[in-house]
Amino acid sequence: MFQTHRATRLLIALIACAGWSATAARAWGQTVPQAVTPISANREAGLAAWQRVYSVLTNPRCINCHTATQHPEQGDDRLPHLFNVVRGPEDKGVPGLNCATCHQGANAESTGVPGAHNWHLAPLSMKWQDLNDQILSSAEVCQSLTHSLSGPGILKHHEEEPLVLWAFQPGHHRDGTARSLPPLTHDEFVAATRTWVEAGTPCPQNP
Repeated sequence: MFQTHRATRLLIALIACAGWSATAARAWGQTVPQAVTPISANREAGLAAWQRVYSVLTNPRCINCHTATQHPEQGDDRLPHLFNVVRGPEDKGVPGLNCATCHQGANAESTGVPGAHNWHLAPLSMKWQDLNDQILSSAEVCQSLTHSLSGPGILKHHEEEPLVLWAFQPGHHRDGTARSLPPLTHDEFVAATRTWVEAGTPCPQNP
């Protein structure tokens, strides 16, 4: 019992001394060491994760609908859409040639026409290529994305948006060959997005 009380008094004394030392140090103008948060390391991890996200966003499965022009693109060679399909005022085509005329809620394996819920072009505010079909830099795409959506909004979009999900299950061409896939699986893409968002959605600097 005596030893227990003695240990308790010693612990209280040590805590009191620690508190007094910190208070005295501040009073004398000295700097009290603080826990160091590895901000630079966190940013580096975020930027590395962003580059993985960028590799998916600029894959044909995604960028073909993130154009700067008045038409979507198709195929791995990113050619203008057949039949002179155009963007239209709501990014869904024009009367008589709406996106949904051909693109249904799921891939049509018999015809090779891809499909997912609410098929449409991304708005021009989220273009990821220029008018010459050149892919924008990592910094430019990052800024475009973060100006359009919040971090949590981006993560939710990448997790749940049907058109994003389609990119990882794009079906087959008319001749039966499979469409190419993005460089990451959907799980890897979401994990990279989460790491980037948790790091504060840092964007690289333009060279």
